[in-house]
Amino acid sequence: MARAKLTFLNDLVQAITGNERRGRSPRIADEAATRTALARPAAERLAAACDVLMGRIGDAARVAIAEQALTAYGQLDAAGRLGFFQLLRDRFGADPAAIRRAFAAYDASPTAETLVPLFETVEPARQTLLRRLNTAPGATLRLVQMRADLLQAMRKQPDLAPLDADFAHLFASWFNRGFLRIQRIDWSTPADVLEKIMRYESVHPMTGWQDLRRRLDPADRRFFAFFHPATGNEPLIFVEVALTRETPDRIAPILTAPQAAEPVEADTAVFYSINNTLAGLKGVSFGNFLIKQVVAELSAELPSLKTFVTLSPAPGFAAWLASGADPRAADLAAELDLGAWIHDAGEAARLKPEVEALAATYFTAARTRSGAPRDPVARFHLGNGAAAWRVNWPGDLSDNSIRQAHGLMINYLYEPARIEAQHESFVRDGTVATGAPLRAVLER
Repeated sequence: MARAKLTFLNDLVQAITGNERRGRSPRIADEAATRTALARPAAERLAAACDVLMGRIGDAARVAIAEQALTAYGQLDAAGRLGFFQLLRDRFGADPAAIRRAFAAYDASPTAETLVPLFETVEPARQTLLRRLNTAPGATLRLVQMRADLLQAMRKQPDLAPLDADFAHLFASWFNRGFLRIQRIDWSTPADVLEKIMRYESVHPMTGWQDLRRRLDPADRRFFAFFHPATGNEPLIFVEVALTRETPDRIAPILTAPQAAEPVEADTAVFYSINNTLAGLKGVSFGNFLIKQVVAELSAELPSLKTFVTLSPAPGFAAWLASGADPRAADLAAELDLGAWIHDAGEAARLKPEVEALAATYFTAARTRSGAPRDPVARFHLGNGAAAWRVNWPGDLSDNSIRQAHGLMINYLYEPARIEAQHESFVRDGTVATGAPLRAVLER
C-alpha cells in the first residue's frame, strides 16, 4: 500500500511539473502518466497533493501542486468536502510527542532560544499546509470559500472547530487592516463590482440598477467599500450613507426618497446599511476600521457634518421577546404577533411605550451566556465604540424586519471624541454606552 501511494505521488508530481521543468513537449509515456494521475478521483488527488505540499519540493512545483489541490477541492461534493476537513483535522494536526519534548526543553531552560521551537511545534501542520495552498494564483479567495464550506459542515460536525480556529488565525493576519484599501463607490465604478454589491446587499435588498444608482447619488448619498489586494475586485464589506438634516427614525424615507435636485446642506451622516460580503471571513473584523475611516473621509469632505449615526436593525428582538426573558415580554409578543399595529396608527401608539421600554432593556441588559449583548448588531456597534442612542418603533415595516424585530430599529451614535473610551469600557467591563433618548426610556 505504501509503495502504491509513493508511486502515485511521484506520478502526480511528474504529471504536473515534469513537462514544464523539461521545457519540451511531453512524450507518449509522459502523457500516459499525466492522464493516469489526473484521472484519479478528486479526493485522492487532493489528499496526495497535500502530502506533496508538506514534503520537500521547489517553489515552482509547489505553486503548480497547490493549484491542482484547489482544483481538486472544487470538484468535491459536500460529502467529499467533509471528508477533506476530517483529513485536515486528523492527519495534519500537531505532534503531541514533539510538543512534550519541546516543552521539556523549554521548562528546563526557559529562554527565547527554547521558546522558538516550542512555538513552532505547537502550531498544527495544517496551518503550514494552508499557507502553501495559498501560493496558487487566486488562492486566497478560494480558501475563504473553503472556510465558508467548513462553517456549513460544522453545523453537523462541531468537532471540526480546531480546523476553523486555524483558518481564523491565518485570516486575521492575511486580512490585517494594513492590507485593506477603502474605495468610494459611485456610478463610474466597474460594472462587475456594482453587480457584486447588488448581490451582496442583504440588509435592504436592492430592486435593480435604478435603486443602486439612487444609493450612489452624490447629492445626498455616499457609498464606501473595503478591498484586499489578494481578492481583487471582491468587496469585503461596504457601507451605505445618507446625508440628512436630522437623525432619522424610519428607513422607508431613506430608501424611497426622490433623487435630490441639488446637494443637500447636511449636518448628519447616517450609516443605514453595512454588509459583510464573504461568509468565509466570519469573525474577521473589518467594520470598526471601515466606519472610523468613513467618518474621517466624510469629515474631511463635508466639514458641516456634526453627527455620525446609524439606523440599524434589531434582528434578535422578536426571538428575545418570544423567549419570555422579561415577565412583560410574552404579553407584548402576543399583541405584536397579531399585526394590527402595522396598519392601525392608534394601535401602534398604544403599544409604543411598552415596545420602547422592552427594547431599551433588550439593548442594554439582554446577554448571551458569554455575557455579550444578545443582539448581534448591538455587539458590532457597541464593540466599535458607539452608544445606543435611540430606539425607533415602528422603524422598518419590511417583511423581514417584522419577522425578526417586529419593525424595531435603533440609532447607534458615533462621537469621534468618545469612541475609544466607550470601546475600552465595553471591552473591559461590558458597559453599554447610552444616549439621552434611550436613557430617558430606561428611567421612566
